[in-house]
Order: sequence, then structure tokens, then C-alpha cells
Amino acid sequence: MWPRGVSKERADLDRWAKTEVTPTTDLRKWFAHDPAKFDEFKARYIEQLDGRDEAAEFVSDVRDHLRTGNVTLLYAAKDPACNHAVILRDWIAEHL
Repeated sequence: MWPRGVSKERADLDRWAKTEVTPTTDLRKWFAHDPAKFDEFKARYIEQLDGRDEAAEFVSDVRDHLRTGNVTLLYAAKDPACNHAVILRDWIAEHL
């Protein structure tokens, strides 16, 4: 989901990994940002990441970017601790 009121040009992003490392629509809808479902969401999301060649390629790209600077993960969830970016950050760190 793209943030309302922000053009892609103004956002000045190097990459938007819209499909490579995001949870599937079905998983995202099932989770619905319900903290009670977070542990199960995490397990299912990691399973999805582990099964995607694109996710492994994304980790390689992250590794390359980290050689020259920082990598920032953006998310739209209201809860900073209960969202897919937290899981993705940890998953990337394990695969670097």
C-alpha cells in the first residue's frame, strides 16, 4: 500500500519491494494487525519468505546496499512492534 499524499518521486526511494518480501494478501488479511495472532503471523510469514527465491535475492541486494550505507524498512502499520517489517528486519539479519 502506497502512503496517501506522497508521490513516488518525493519519497525518493531506491527500491520498493512490493511483492518480493511482503506477506501475501491472504496472510495479511487473516492477521488484520491483531496482536493475539502475531506469533502465528510471524511463523507463516517466515515460511513464505523462506519459500521465495525473490526474498533471497532481496537479501543479496540489502547486503550490497549495506556496504555503502543504511537500509531503511518502511511500513504503514500503526503498531511499531507488531508488523511485518519487524519480522522482515530479523529475517534479513539472519540471512546476511
